[in-house]
Amino acid sequence: MKAVYIEAHGGPEVLIYGDRPDPAIKPNEVKVKVRASALNRLDLFTREGGRGLRRDFPPPLILGGDCAGDVLEVGDSVLGLKAGDRVVVNPLIDPMQLGAYPPEAAAPPPQFMGSAVDGSYAEYIAVPAVNAHPIAEAVSYEEAAAAPTTFLPVWNLLVRRAQLKPWETVLVLSASAGVGTAAIQVAKKVVGARVIATTSTSEKAAQARSLGADEVINYKEEDIAERVKAITGGKGVDVVLDHVGAEFFTAAFGSLRPGGRYTICGATTGLRAELHLGLLFTRQIEIYGGFMGTNEDMREIVAMLNRGVIHPVVHQVFPLAEAAAAHQAMADTNFFGKLLLRP
Repeated sequence: MKAVYIEAHGGPEVLIYGDRPDPAIKPNEVKVKVRASALNRLDLFTREGGRGLRRDFPPPLILGGDCAGDVLEVGDSVLGLKAGDRVVVNPLIDPMQLGAYPPEAAAPPPQFMGSAVDGSYAEYIAVPAVNAHPIAEAVSYEEAAAAPTTFLPVWNLLVRRAQLKPWETVLVLSASAGVGTAAIQVAKKVVGARVIATTSTSEKAAQARSLGADEVINYKEEDIAERVKAITGGKGVDVVLDHVGAEFFTAAFGSLRPGGRYTICGATTGLRAELHLGLLFTRQIEIYGGFMGTNEDMREIVAMLNRGVIHPVVHQVFPLAEAAAAHQAMADTNFFGKLLLRP
């Protein structure tokens, strides 16, 4: 099969478009013909070998996590899926969900496709059947592939952990990124909360409003904390959804009301920030960190996707052979939503 893989760490030039063996399935797995695969920042970090992701070669590694496609083959022990089913794949493979370990056992940590194991920059993948979720005919492969790594951490943090309420206000940082577009939709269309979002241009601000943002702050022109204070009548927001990290932490933390909840699932602008511990306990702030979510979160997200409540945002689709150009486009950050590959 054709795939995009790496045999060394480096820039986009290390991406190889070539032939790799077709995957064979285990009894609990399904083989999927990939119709669309989404890019994530993790793909770039894995390619570069930074942030603790350096690995030894050989063997080569096929990049890519999120994807959607058609089931071609099912393992002998698989129930509930059949050849021809359209599915979206949760790229976080958790051994505890595979039934291989008793609850009291020390199971290996979850593995992310395209980082720890071969991923979806390929014509075919083999994945545990529990990670493949059926999608409705009305849902495009591109929309479905854009959902997991954007909506899973948002669902985990806003819905399950922070338990955002319809009468509350949430501040969503970086509205143009995939997680930002997901957070606006979950907060507004699923929960019904008031949404304040931040972004860097008037064009992106208009797109954020079209997704459901009630107010948008251009952080190139306005002070985030001061603008939030003006919008909320000096009260501050109930919840912050942060997926960018250090650059905006101080302003976002300062935008919380007393008793507010700070949620974070990424740090693309830096891993270290200064936290005033006095403010943490005197203002009784709660902090939640989240990486992806549970497979039950994924089932709930797919239910909303199939009902047309949420619509993952796709900016551009590249041919698989042009993965290097897609990586460069992600590094340039001049996009709104998700970048995808089509085998």
